[in-house]
This record gives sequence, C-alpha cells and structure tokens, in this order.
Amino acid sequence: MENKYKTIAFQGMAGAYSDLACREAYPELETVPCVSFDAAFRAVRNKEADLAMIPVDNTLAGRVADVHRLIPNGDLFIIGEHFQLIRHCLLGLPGAKMEELTDVHSHVHAIPQCKLFIDKHGLDRHVVADTAKGASDVKKWGDATQAAIGSELAAGIYGLEILERDIQDANHNTTRFLVFSRNNDIPERERLHRYITSFVFEVRNIPAALYKALGGFATNGVQMVKLESYVDEHFNVARFYADVEGHVDERSLQLAFEELNFFAKRVVLLGTYPVHNFRILGHS
Repeated sequence: MENKYKTIAFQGMAGAYSDLACREAYPELETVPCVSFDAAFRAVRNKEADLAMIPVDNTLAGRVADVHRLIPNGDLFIIGEHFQLIRHCLLGLPGAKMEELTDVHSHVHAIPQCKLFIDKHGLDRHVVADTAKGASDVKKWGDATQAAIGSELAAGIYGLEILERDIQDANHNTTRFLVFSRNNDIPERERLHRYITSFVFEVRNIPAALYKALGGFATNGVQMVKLESYVDEHFNVARFYADVEGHVDERSLQLAFEELNFFAKRVVLLGTYPVHNFRILGHS
C-alpha cells in the first residue's frame, strides 16, 4: 500500500469482522470505526479516512442489505476487493464455563450461521448491531452466563476468553469486501495479472434492452462474473451493477463498453482493480 493511504474506515465497532478484514488486507493502516455504511462512505468523502472497507456479499447470507444502494451514489471508486474467511468464536468472561451459559449475543447474520452449536447448548439468542457490540456488551455486563459470537480479534480487544473456536455451521463462510477511495486509482495493466472492472448502467426503454446491452461482452469474449438489478420507485428494473473480468485498457473490454453505451442511457465506471487471490486459489 502506498504511503498516501494512512486510514481505512469500516462499519461497526472495533473488533467487528470488517475491522478484521481491514487489518488483514492493509495491516499498515489505522482502522476507523463508523456507525453505518453511510458514515463509512461519508468519512472517505469528507477526508476523515483515506479508504473504506465495505462488505457486499457473503456465501451464506447473500447480498449485504443497503450497500449496493449506496455504491452508485457514493461518489467513490472501487480500488480493490478482499475475501475474508469468517471463523466464529464463542466469547465469554474469563473463567466462564460452557455449562453455565444461558444467552448468546451477536449480529443478525452470525447467529443463524452458528445455529447447530447454539441449539446443541440450548442458548437463548439475542441480535445486536454487530459481532463486536455483542462482545462489548458481555464484557460490560460482567455476567458469566452471557456469551457472544465474534472474532478472535474482538476477544483480544474486549478482554474476553475464547470458549470455543470455529462454531460456524459451514466452513466456507466467506465475505467479499470492496475497497473504496476518493480517487480512481486504476493500476497499470500487467500482462500476467488478472483484473475486475465494476460499473453501473441504466438501459433504454426498448425491447430486449438488457440482452442487447450485454451482447457486446459475449461477442468480445469478456467474462461477466456478477450482474445485479435495482428497481426504481415504480418497481421497474432500470439500473444494473456488474463486475466483469478484464482491465479497462484492454481492447476487448473497450469494444464491449462501446456496444453497452449504444444501448444504455447511462454508464458509470466504478473502478478497475486486481483480482484477489481467493478467485484464483479458492481461499482467502
């Protein structure tokens, strides 16, 4: 990471999985907790942080709510992606015993991801804002019957003991994050490297508009790895978000965008960035 970046914002409290993702992807940067995704975007726009690490998809929970609504309107650019393997831990007060636990506190997605473990131990579930908030609450209450589901990082930050590791039902639990910047820092194209280009577009009101708009990617051999639609206030599908393989400087991608612009009434490039090793190796 170049020296021009010093801070990276995320949604949640210190010790949340977004914080962990920031630290693993950019260990040299200072992490900046924010109360919401909007606040994380705003921190970058207002120069209170240089970058923002935002979750967009999870292999178990699917698309992260609200984030995709913010992406086209954030006035920021995507400069990277990060895949974070989620390893849930059961966190309790130092000296707490499993057989004395009665309740568990965590994020709305983390609790169902550990359903088998929770059911096995007969714990009552409580949803909180994020996994780190659950850990913070358990520490604050000082009640040995209360536990949280969170990261090893959260255990260290809030002085909790890891009572059990890897309590998630599925070991493939992975979250994809996008890294946002005020500047569209497109890397120079290197022949042996792979890239993702992200963009949003709106189709014209003509028959088979989406089919025609995307035809150029097929005819030019450009692989589309993600396509998502947005509805307007009348519930008409009008806007799409897409990720395609390739660097924006590649001729095949430029030709595909020429066709897209012919059939779309608005195209906004969000960024070109290197493919994360997870896509190549199958793990983060």
